[in-house]
Amino acid sequence: MRTHLRTLARVALTLALLAPGLVAQRSTASPARSVFGQLLEDHWQWSLRENPLLASTLGDHRFDRQLGDLSLAAMDRRAREAAAFLARARAIDTTRLSAVERVTRAILQRDLAESVEGSRFGQRMVLFSSYSGWHIQFADLGEDHPLRERADYEAYVARLDAFPRYNRGAIETTRAALAGGFAQPCAPFVGYERTISGVMDSTPDRSRFMEPFARRPAFMSESDWTTLRTRAATAVRDSVYPAYASLLDFYRTEYAPRCRSVAGVSSTPNGAAFYAFRVRSETTTDLTPEQVHQLGLREVARIGAEMDSVARRAGYPDRKSFVAHLRSDPKYYAKSADELLAAASVLTKRIDGEMPKYFGRLPRLPYTVKPIPDAVAPGTTTAYYGRGSLEGARPGIYWVNTSKLDQRPFYELPSLTMHEAVPGHHQQIALAQELDLPPFRRYGVSFTAFSEGWGLYSERLGIEMGLYDTPAKDMGRLSYEMWRACRLVVDPGMHAKGWTREQAIDFMLAQTALSRGNIEAEVNRYISWPGQATAYKVGELRIRELRAQAERRLGARFDIRGFHDAVLEHGPVPLDVLDAQVQRWIVQRERALPLP
Repeated sequence: MRTHLRTLARVALTLALLAPGLVAQRSTASPARSVFGQLLEDHWQWSLRENPLLASTLGDHRFDRQLGDLSLAAMDRRAREAAAFLARARAIDTTRLSAVERVTRAILQRDLAESVEGSRFGQRMVLFSSYSGWHIQFADLGEDHPLRERADYEAYVARLDAFPRYNRGAIETTRAALAGGFAQPCAPFVGYERTISGVMDSTPDRSRFMEPFARRPAFMSESDWTTLRTRAATAVRDSVYPAYASLLDFYRTEYAPRCRSVAGVSSTPNGAAFYAFRVRSETTTDLTPEQVHQLGLREVARIGAEMDSVARRAGYPDRKSFVAHLRSDPKYYAKSADELLAAASVLTKRIDGEMPKYFGRLPRLPYTVKPIPDAVAPGTTTAYYGRGSLEGARPGIYWVNTSKLDQRPFYELPSLTMHEAVPGHHQQIALAQELDLPPFRRYGVSFTAFSEGWGLYSERLGIEMGLYDTPAKDMGRLSYEMWRACRLVVDPGMHAKGWTREQAIDFMLAQTALSRGNIEAEVNRYISWPGQATAYKVGELRIRELRAQAERRLGARFDIRGFHDAVLEHGPVPLDVLDAQVQRWIVQRERALPLP
């Protein structure tokens, strides 16, 4: 997900949101509408051109055969163009905009300002983390590219043929990153070459890229289907596989030998300033790395006391002995990938049945459960969500890691599922896509503190839903909460305070019930994606504070469904904007309902 810099005054955003007549689904035309509307339209068209796969998923076919451009020249061009859009946004006369438009302009400015500031750091040339990269994303093309008519299949093949050029641009940018001293650390990337070589494990005609051709659609003749399938297999053989082989050679011979030994990004040129920027950007606050670190230590102490209480309730003298039992008893672990997927799937349906009690509005888009592909599963996190699209006829996907089954306990599944599926990411993201807001707010902008804060808050709703009905599951929930609190400690610990990777791993082993394999994968992620992990707990704490505030002020008039709908009704927003919209909801409830 993209990240966002705090560049606008909190007071200005708050006043905009609290202005009378703010309604997410409608905006009143204003004298400045034509100027502002043209800016939004121009910016959105630019966004689609620069993100052709996004355009395809939204039903815009102009760029169906393109993949984008990761070259340094393209990055420089985008930075200049973002600066020009930012200047236009700042020139808008906000006094002539409606309340909704003022908030939209503020969010657009924040997004553009972050793009401009981020482009000044050499770290922008780092195009992959321990579990992501252009080659990993491209390997999912069969899942992401819409396939509803013959032209879509033609475009899919064209994108296969376009990969070598796309890949060359990314390699050249990565080569420039090496030259500038911006290599990733060594430890998190042990075995990373498997994410490249694993794509080529099968013969071209049986590769992942051929999955869209597994079954002939009814609208295509047998002869046309055979021709297209043959062209696709040829593209995989002659374009895709040679490009992956080139990337593998580059990684082995040029990149891996020059990885850096120190974990923290502060060891790279201007790294301390870059990390401070990342923390502000991800949390949408003015928190410093040290403030985040101290907040984490306080949360670790609080949650640790709760974990000790659960351990005693389970009959163990302390948290450490209960966690040792949870990590070693085979009854808590699946014996096959199918067993783990089945357990996750059954749990999603149980949660689905609880959703109407907690939300007044549910998304139309369904979601499904799938295993994370084998090529990337061993090095990635325990699960993640992939957004779907009604326009692109794609469901949301709850991706579950079925590798290292002895590291994926059942007692973690409730928290994991609540976060990644519903009421977490799928509920929030699918609903945002249905809002009557400018397209860039529905599809093109995201705030980690909001979206991941919501995901973590959603885990806690499992208490009210009765999902944590055993001490093991309750410890799994607390371990997940402790995991996010530990992030606040170890992320700035490594990137701002000089901690080693081993220190971070040891700290998390001591504090959580997570398995060592999960912890190592997570710490690798924090090292290679600085700052992103700090947003979760910051966002969750703010949502919990807002709920507590609403419950105090409204008393018996508090409506949990209304509160959740109010949090989600404007899509992803910075935390100060969220604060303002919830305050407005509280005032509306106070005025609309008589005292009991």
